[in-house]
Amino acid sequence: MTKKIKIELPKIPADLEKVSFQDIYYEEDPQLLNGMVIDTEIYDERLDRVIFSKVIFKNVTFSNTDFNKIDMTDVIFENCNLSNSRLCEGIIHRVAFKDCKLLGVDFSNANLGNVSFEKCDVGLSNFADARLRQVSFNNASLRSAIFFACKFNKVNFSYCDINGVDFTQTILKGIDISTCTYEQLNVTLESLRGCEVSPNQAIGFSKLLGLNVKY
Repeated sequence: MTKKIKIELPKIPADLEKVSFQDIYYEEDPQLLNGMVIDTEIYDERLDRVIFSKVIFKNVTFSNTDFNKIDMTDVIFENCNLSNSRLCEGIIHRVAFKDCKLLGVDFSNANLGNVSFEKCDVGLSNFADARLRQVSFNNASLRSAIFFACKFNKVNFSYCDINGVDFTQTILKGIDISTCTYEQLNVTLESLRGCEVSPNQAIGFSKLLGLNVKY
């Protein structure tokens, strides 16, 4: 059984009022604070160094949107589509993604802490050179996602599809992938040392050692 990792949940006020995302354009610095954005579509926007704090996004589309160097704290995305958006070099803290579509999202060089991905499609996303601390992927699809040269600290993959994931140059010591499914991974023997796997997975990885397993 995959070990549970304690994730700090977003701290959201109980009395949030519905706001318009367009309000962000009237701020001297692009920021959205203490509000709920519902049933909104945002396409092909560029907002550098935007700040989201204590915000709930529900049924919102941010397709192909550039949030370079975003700063997010205490944010919930529920049933949202952020496909092909850029969150690179962002600070993402106490953020929950629930039933979201995150295909091809660029998280490269981002700093993620206390972040959960629950029943999300994160396939083809790029986490290269990102730092992940207390991050949970649960019942998520991560097909062909890139975790190249990442730094993991208390990262959980529970019942995820990790087929084709690239873990090159990422140390997986203490990371439990025993409940995950895949046909192929990009990983080195050195990266695998200390990774927690199922017996069947161990047999597959033994090929990296050049072993012939007899049944």
